[in-house]
Amino acid sequence: MKYEFISLYRSRFRLTKMCRVLNISRSGYYAWRRRGKSRRGLENEKLVRSIRRVHEQSRRIYGSPRITAELRAADVNCSKNRIARLMRENGIRSIIKRKHRSTTCSRHRLPVADNIIGRKFQAERPDRIWLSDITYIRCLHGWLYLTAIMDLFSRRIVGWSLSSNLSTLPVVQTLKRAVAERRPQPGLIFHSDRGVQFADHDFRRLLREHGMKQSMSRKGDCYDNAVMESFFDTLKSEYVSFERFESAEQARRGLFDYIDVFYNHKRIHSSLGYCSPAAFEMDFRKRSAFPSVHFFG
Repeated sequence: MKYEFISLYRSRFRLTKMCRVLNISRSGYYAWRRRGKSRRGLENEKLVRSIRRVHEQSRRIYGSPRITAELRAADVNCSKNRIARLMRENGIRSIIKRKHRSTTCSRHRLPVADNIIGRKFQAERPDRIWLSDITYIRCLHGWLYLTAIMDLFSRRIVGWSLSSNLSTLPVVQTLKRAVAERRPQPGLIFHSDRGVQFADHDFRRLLREHGMKQSMSRKGDCYDNAVMESFFDTLKSEYVSFERFESAEQARRGLFDYIDVFYNHKRIHSSLGYCSPAAFEMDFRKRSAFPSVHFFG
């Protein structure tokens, strides 16, 4: 292992100094090089190539736990500690997480709903609990606002829209799209914060038309909608924070690629047993008699 360490860091540190610190001779190191690398060293090189491949496929997002899960799914025998060590030694890192600010305006006189789910972020099947929120997206010419609706069961984003204002209309349109795509049965719980858009009469009427029960977080408590907040944190840290959108159309295309192509169908979630939302729903469909008409794309 000492010789492998020297070989790995030869370009960064002087050979003489590393040999002195590790208490080995230069001649011993050169003799090791002439003999060739150990089987373990060759295995590590192969594993590092696999790690880099998965890391790039994840858009450099995954850390050691998710990379370990992906490699194990591909029948690669490895431990999380070994993957973490090799990533650290080879400078393979997940991109840095950043925070986002709230867009909620709950200072209004409109009716608010009780918190039905009460931080019990679990659903037994698809389309029983939907979560929703709004976040901001920076654009060259001003702010854009993203409304998203998530199915709590699979963490799948079942509807989203991008607008230049914080009116109720984009929220209404997003819900209509989600209903057209998923066709949920009456009784679905729709949970959000107390934002004026979700308390608006037109939006509440649309919920009633589709037999949905409205639920709202307590005032000023972001943890009451923590799963949705977590999605926006993920979106910002993995994608938006590293982009510079020149126009609303560019932002819309980029969000489609991240949400519909990557997040829903490829990005694995630890809370789903390291499955993507689409794969988690597909597995549920195979294991149950749940009608396939509820699953799309």
